[in-house]
Amino acid sequence: MIDLNWAASFLPLTGAGFGVGFLVGLTGVGGGALMTPLLISSFGVSPQVAVGTDLLYASITKTAGSWRHHMSDHVVWPIVFRLAAGSIPASLVLLAAIAFLPLNTATLAHWIRLGLVVALPLSGLAIVLYPLLAKTPERSADGKEPPRTLPTVLFGVALGLLVTLTSVGAGAIGVSVLAALYPHLPAKRIVGSDVAHAVPLTLVGGLGHLGLGHVDMGLLAALLTGSIPGILLGARLAGVAPEWILRPVLGIMLCYAAWILFNK
Repeated sequence: MIDLNWAASFLPLTGAGFGVGFLVGLTGVGGGALMTPLLISSFGVSPQVAVGTDLLYASITKTAGSWRHHMSDHVVWPIVFRLAAGSIPASLVLLAAIAFLPLNTATLAHWIRLGLVVALPLSGLAIVLYPLLAKTPERSADGKEPPRTLPTVLFGVALGLLVTLTSVGAGAIGVSVLAALYPHLPAKRIVGSDVAHAVPLTLVGGLGHLGLGHVDMGLLAALLTGSIPGILLGARLAGVAPEWILRPVLGIMLCYAAWILFNK
C-alpha cells in the first residue's frame, strides 16, 4: 500500500508557498515578512528553522528577479556594493555570535521572536509608505544622485543584522529606506538595486543558518514547489487589484502576525 503520510505535511506547506508567492508576485514585497511568521505560528516550525529555511528560499527566488532587473538596467551597482559592504560583514558577525556564544535553543528562539515582533510592523509600515516615498521629485541640474556612502553602509549593517536574525526586511524596509536615501532615483532602479542586494545577503544568511543546522530541506522543497507558480501567477495578475487596497491589507496582516507572535 502506498504511504501518503508525506502528502499530509507537504501539500499544506506547498499551498502556503503558493499563497505567499502569489502575494509577492502581485505586490512585489512581503515574502520573508509573510513566510516566516506563517511557518512559526501556523505550522509549528521552530523560529531558527523558519528563519534559516526562509533565507535560503529567498536567495533562490530572488536570483531570477535580480537577473531580470540587471538585464533591464534597473540595478545601480554602486548602491548594491555600499549596502553589501555593511550587510555582509554584519551578517557574518551575527552568525558567528549565534555559533559561538552560549545560547541555548530557547534563548535563541526568544530573540528571533522578539526581532520579528519589531520587524513585522516596520515592514508593514514600509509597505504602506513606499508609494509615497517612491514619488520621484525633480532632478538636480546635473542629474546626478549624491552617493551617500556612509548612511548607505550603516543602513546595510542594520539590514544585515535584521535579515539574518529574522529573515524580514530585505524587501519592504530596504526599498523604503533606499527611496528616502536616494529620492531622485526612479522607483524601478530602487527596486532593482534592493533585489540585487538581497540575493547575496539572504544567501550568506541562509548558508550560515544551514551550517548551524537551522535549514529543513524538505520544507524548502515544499515552499519552492508552491511559491514559484504562485509568483508567476501573481506577477501576471499584477495591477488587477489596486495597490491602495492591497498594501494596507498586507500591512495589517503583518501587524497581526507580530501580535500573534508576541502573545504566543
